[in-house]
Amino acid sequence: MKSLITFFLITLLFCSCKTQNLLVSDAKVSDNDSFLSDPNYQYKIRKDDKISISVWGEDNLSVGSVYGIYNSNEVYGKWLMVDANGTIEIPKIGAMSVLDKTVPELKEMIKNELKKWLINPIVDIKVLNKEIIVLGEVRNPNTVAIDKDHVSLLEMISKTGGFEFYANLKLIKILRQEGENVRVTNIDLTLGDNIVNSNIQLRPGDIVIVPSKKNKEFDKRIATIIPLATTISAAAIIKGIL
Repeated sequence: MKSLITFFLITLLFCSCKTQNLLVSDAKVSDNDSFLSDPNYQYKIRKDDKISISVWGEDNLSVGSVYGIYNSNEVYGKWLMVDANGTIEIPKIGAMSVLDKTVPELKEMIKNELKKWLINPIVDIKVLNKEIIVLGEVRNPNTVAIDKDHVSLLEMISKTGGFEFYANLKLIKILRQEGENVRVTNIDLTLGDNIVNSNIQLRPGDIVIVPSKKNKEFDKRIATIIPLATTISAAAIIKGIL
């Protein structure tokens, strides 16, 4: 009976070794240069972005104004959607192409148009759906909304509650869409003196994947097998006594 139990346990353990984490890839990709901090970087407006426009003292020209009592709110639809052609319909101004424009550029474009009716218009623009996705071994994997263009990796991890016990800090992966291409890099946070890694900056639209250590599934299987093995052994002992 003991040999049978041993064979049973070994079989289960070997089966558990074949389990793979879908978020883990052993292949390391080095493209760190594309992820280094760029002080000149500014977010460029994309298709399907949600934009609020605030014109001081002109609620009829604003959409989701930050100056009003009921300010910009994505939940209640107080925004303009950038359509498939990269344009939005602005009150009184009409259709305007905004694709690949930075927020300061769009602000100046709208101000110049409003000067036809207003003297020194004060305009504020917000992109409401700027976000970063964090997946894997963090306490609260989520899509995190951000207000700024520059966010550090560790700052984003802190917003999801920090790392879980089985987080593999040697193989953190970051994916970034740039046009038709997706750039990928691996970050090893166990290298505390690595200046390159500490200088990594995330941008809106990035995806961060924190894989699990390889022994996670093994440990989970062990936690299941031990009570089962204890039950089988106890049953075998009772049967022997009877």
